[in-house]
Amino acid sequence: MMNDKLIAKNSHWVGYVDDRKVPFHRLILEKGTTYNSYFLDTEKPTIIDTVDISFGRKFVENLKEYTDLEKIQYIVINHVEPDHSGALPALINKAKEATIVTTELGAKELKEMYKLHDKKFMIVKDGDTLDVGGKTLKFLETPYLHTEETMITYALEDKVLYPCDIFSTHIATDELFADNAKEDITEDFKVYYSLIMHPHRPYVQDMIEKIRDLEIELIAPSHGYVLRDPKKYIDLYDEMSKANKDKKALILYSTMTGNTKRIANYMANELEEVDVETETMNIKEDVDMDEVKAKIEEADAIFFGSSTRYADMVGGIEKVLKEIKTINLDGKLGIAFGSYGWSGEAVEVIKDYLAETDIKLVDSSYVIKTTGMDDIKFPIRVKFNPDEEKIEELKLSSRVIKDILVG
Repeated sequence: MMNDKLIAKNSHWVGYVDDRKVPFHRLILEKGTTYNSYFLDTEKPTIIDTVDISFGRKFVENLKEYTDLEKIQYIVINHVEPDHSGALPALINKAKEATIVTTELGAKELKEMYKLHDKKFMIVKDGDTLDVGGKTLKFLETPYLHTEETMITYALEDKVLYPCDIFSTHIATDELFADNAKEDITEDFKVYYSLIMHPHRPYVQDMIEKIRDLEIELIAPSHGYVLRDPKKYIDLYDEMSKANKDKKALILYSTMTGNTKRIANYMANELEEVDVETETMNIKEDVDMDEVKAKIEEADAIFFGSSTRYADMVGGIEKVLKEIKTINLDGKLGIAFGSYGWSGEAVEVIKDYLAETDIKLVDSSYVIKTTGMDDIKFPIRVKFNPDEEKIEELKLSSRVIKDILVG
């Protein structure tokens, strides 16, 4: 076969080099990029990730140089975005016996994206392994790096990590290995990290903890170069994702039955867990406004919460909202939250007050544009007392605020 690129024994790069100026996440990749896919020529032939949807047909044709497509047994999809899963429909139509290996959410999204409901799927969870005949693959879930369904794959015998977008670089190159590149790729590597991974840096730390005990000799990402100095690049991710512990959050709330207080406490505990110094204050009618204003001026993020009673706020929170119009809130985050039993107008009224100030109002639109997360809803609204599922959402919402704070 022509120009075979071997990364490990019986493990081949079978991707596509896109040397155009590539539109990507509202940017133009001036240096282009590569879509890295890998073929494991094992007893049960396996593909790890595919290429961009634009090059699906060419990708499938190229694979014929390596194997009879009907013999492919597994197609591992670490991440469902079309630059990695885009060739899956073209491939699965030829590799009719193949099983698609991905996370539970990944399977759901792939079925919907490409109408693959009649195809075979294998759902893997954190730590699961798969014997593909001569190689053992271990799967680790890495949510929000950079989307919720993401996982990474580790080949135990080869000591190769296949992390999809993680540890990638946007450079169009026919040279496979970073240490053979004509120029030092470190700056391009850091730029990719800052654009794609940095908004999710707490999850970078989670990922590093998961791979810490793996013996990794090579990292084979899905964009750019394959990395034969894995420690260097893991250490860079570790360093760039370290938390800034100097941020402060203030949670102000008025409560009627105690439910909004519970929400405040859950969020405060989670913010403290992720190294954000946090204080909560129950705002009653006789609130000391000077004290509250002083604490607001010290905080980087301020949560304003209220229960809903007769379609309105309770306690003294409205007094605070009226006063903050006189405070310079530029550069601070403002978050509305609260509990309700029926329609929950109080949270929306808080949001309206905040919109009249110069605070950076955190709503769902802002979160999507800042972090790419479309499943976290702001303002935070909880019907009655938060159940276990809602508590997990509150924790995740708190981590999102921390992500934005230390950006």
